[in-house]
Amino acid sequence: MASVQLIFFIVFFQVVVASTGVKRSWAIRLDIPKFREAPAFRNGIECGNVVWPSQDRHAHHHPSVIHIAMTLDTFYLRGSIAAVLSVLQHATCPENIVFHFLASSHRLRRTILSTFPYLNFHLYHFDANLVNGKISSSIRRALDQPLNYARMYLAELLPKGVRRVIYLDSDLVVVDDVAKLWSIDLGPHVLGAPEYCHANFTNYFTHKFWADPVLSKAFEGRRPCYFNTGVMVIDLERWRGGRYTEKLEGWMRIQKRVRIYELGSLPPFLLVFAGNVRGVGHRWNQHGLGGDNLEGLCRDLHPGPVSLLHWSGKGKPWLRLDSKRPCPLDTLWAPYDLYRHASSNAFSFSDS
Repeated sequence: MASVQLIFFIVFFQVVVASTGVKRSWAIRLDIPKFREAPAFRNGIECGNVVWPSQDRHAHHHPSVIHIAMTLDTFYLRGSIAAVLSVLQHATCPENIVFHFLASSHRLRRTILSTFPYLNFHLYHFDANLVNGKISSSIRRALDQPLNYARMYLAELLPKGVRRVIYLDSDLVVVDDVAKLWSIDLGPHVLGAPEYCHANFTNYFTHKFWADPVLSKAFEGRRPCYFNTGVMVIDLERWRGGRYTEKLEGWMRIQKRVRIYELGSLPPFLLVFAGNVRGVGHRWNQHGLGGDNLEGLCRDLHPGPVSLLHWSGKGKPWLRLDSKRPCPLDTLWAPYDLYRHASSNAFSFSDS
């Protein structure tokens, strides 16, 4: 009965649009997008067998297991699915990877199960109330979404048995074995990420910040460099011991009183960690492929080898591909897209 009503509504809507003569394109999207099922990815013979210590494989440390954390929401879900597929496809030991998804709704669990039936994963509810009162507006609305701040709470949300995690954004693909990133030596550092010391670091904070003699001392004794928080290796034990979530929240509270930056969740990470990051090869975050945060113009790759392509910035490859106006590098993302373009959950029609 519901499907009949839906068809009637669509036909009725088409008639109304046609009768008005309005030259517009319309789209009706029903809830969560649908995806094709990914193939099963199995371990190579060199991987050995992981003997899980209990039924709950997500909550325990194991030397052969790689833990990856990502956020899930409906708008970026297509990118998240592509990212997961890319990780599995290029991993030598894909069955040894456990994904930890942070989501505001448990409804997305069904999508993960149907798309990746063999995936080792756990889904955690992220309560937006953790950050709703702490977020300040930024230069792009997408940066203000509560889930964009979920990476700050990994140490609290993930089980204590997870001692280390790779955090990945939802607008990237991995084109190398993620075990190479996992195995980096953090030394005494809490966090590892590719650093970009040639970037003008002062641009990430306002004049009010640099003019304040107390605030500007935050980097005293450090040589801060920009790093992108979309790809990070985090020692969760050190994070918990150093109460780093509280330190990040502290800067967010200052931002509410005195506007000291413009870019969402990135500046608090820079304030807490810049100058004390374990540098990782730039191949692990070829970022900025989405263009700048205002125009989203096409960009080229940075010089050097590539292990991870990251469409940070305004432009997302799936949106540009669908609009038939892709950037050249968007074709490198397309092979990982499992979205069902002709599925029954999306209807589009236009009056031409």
